This record gives sequence, C-alpha cells and structure tokens, in this order.
Amino acid sequence: WRKIFLRLPSVCRFQDNKQQGGSDTKCPLAVKVLDAVRGAPATAVQLKVSRKTEDGSWTEVAAGVTDTAGEVHNLIEEKDFTSGVYKATFDTQAYWTAAGRTSFHEAAEVTFKAHEQGHQHYTLALLLSPFSYTTTAVVNGAHE
Repeated sequence: WRKIFLRLPSVCRFQDNKQQGGSDTKCPLAVKVLDAVRGAPATAVQLKVSRKTEDGSWTEVAAGVTDTAGEVHNLIEEKDFTSGVYKATFDTQAYWTAAGRTSFHEAAEVTFKAHEQGHQHYTLALLLSPFSYTTTAVVNGAHE
C-alpha cells in the first residue's frame, strides 16, 4: 500500500469552470480514497468538509463524492480555504453497505490544521477497510 500512497497525485487536474469562463488551475484541497479490500479506488464515497469556528462549532464549507478514480478535486476555492482547523468526514458506512460488507466505523474523520506554515495545497488520502482506516496527506506549496 505504500506504493499506492507514494503515487497519489500532488497536483490537481485542470477542470473547466464555466462560471469563471476558463479552466480552474487552483485546487487547494483534494481527496483520494482507496479500498484496501479490493485494492482499487473507492468510488461514490460521500464526504463533507467543515471548518472549526471561533466558538468551537463546525461549519460545513464543502461536500463531494469520489469519482471512478476514488478522487474529488476542487472541493473548495482558494479564497474560501483560509487558515484554520478543518475536518473531512467520509461516509464509510454507506460505502461498505453498498459493497455488501459490514463495517465497524460509521464514518472516517480527518481533522487537520491548514496553512500553519503559509498557504499550502493539500491532498488527503484515505485507505479504507471495513474495520480500520489510515490517512495521510500530501502537502505542497500553493504554486510549486
């Protein structure tokens, strides 16, 4: 599995953005989810991203569903991905139920600090099995 994590994309794909009239080359937060049982991307995993507020509560700032490559890009725009504490919540229960398996976790959560050492881009990687999960992050300078 180490080889899989080392091959994770550290840059985002260009995607058309009709609202801006061109391609969106900014991808401050992306995710990659892998199914350890099948050794394949985990498709159709729903996730949400929340930001911790000053009073300690959480506000949802983004949501998405993994594609056939197990990835979600362009979850949040640069201007909205400010310094702070974030939580990505992955609906692993629904994923394993759809796969016909029983799982232990209702959800996988990854809580992290963003931009502590200047503006960065993040790829969160999640390796799933029915009774465990492992996460890692690829962190790059915004324009490397």
